[in-house]
Amino acid sequence: MLTVRNTKREEVPDTVYKGLVETRIGWTSSRRKSIFYVVWSRGMIKIAIYGKGGIGKSTVTANLAAAFAMRGKKVLQIGCDPKADSTINLLGGEPLEPVMNFLRDHDREPEIDDIVRTGFGGVQCIETGGPTPGIGCAGRGIIATFNLIDDLRIFRKFQPDIVLYDVLGDVVCGGFAVPIREGYAEDILIVTSGEKMALYAANNIRTAVDNFADRGYASVKGIVFNHRNVPREEEKVGEFARNAGIPIVGDIPRSDEIIECEEEGMTVVQGLPDSEISGKFFELADFLLKEHEKERKEEQVQ
Repeated sequence: MLTVRNTKREEVPDTVYKGLVETRIGWTSSRRKSIFYVVWSRGMIKIAIYGKGGIGKSTVTANLAAAFAMRGKKVLQIGCDPKADSTINLLGGEPLEPVMNFLRDHDREPEIDDIVRTGFGGVQCIETGGPTPGIGCAGRGIIATFNLIDDLRIFRKFQPDIVLYDVLGDVVCGGFAVPIREGYAEDILIVTSGEKMALYAANNIRTAVDNFADRGYASVKGIVFNHRNVPREEEKVGEFARNAGIPIVGDIPRSDEIIECEEEGMTVVQGLPDSEISGKFFELADFLLKEHEKERKEEQVQ
């Protein structure tokens, strides 16, 4: 049986591969699309960034995307939050029409140009959005978006080096777990501060990933410590990291420069690329690039 996470092109039988690319007949929907995605995503860095709502995960994701872009990488960022504001600071402060809004407001099937917009540094941006408030399930919006991404073969068209998923982490179930379960992401970053509810959400995310550990799904790469300057913050986050056995791979100080740049509709990496705070995002991007290269070399040896 083919496993989603570790499947390589040469491991997919030619008849299966032909069916995936040309007709995609004979597979259940989720399995067919997952393996189709894996075939086309070989070599990509695929990271899902989770965190409590309001903790700064979208700020981290957008600045990380900008840092990767400034390192010459082709980046695709997918906002998986009903607020649909993940990519706004990559797009000059202009909101992108979410997939769910398009599906709800138009009578035709969307095309790529309807749901993808190019932002700073050539970053390709998509927002899932959510249902009409009070009606429907936000998780289903993520599922619908990922189905559409597969149908439009967006990964094949853009062939990004890096795919970033900005995912609400308060509830890790249903659609919000799709990046973990369906092979779309290989690594997970958890954004947290030392605040009680942020750490509570971080622990829920870790638990959800641990529950999938024996299935070859995504694994937690590390914690991004987004400071809020609450009492004993470093102690609390450090204790959580040690107990969870997860390294702190990013350390983002609280910064007025981030806020000032976002008010201008841009990331701090774009607005103040030489600043100390931007350097923190470049450090995280460089770490992730080096880790990916190391893992690829280890796979080649095996």
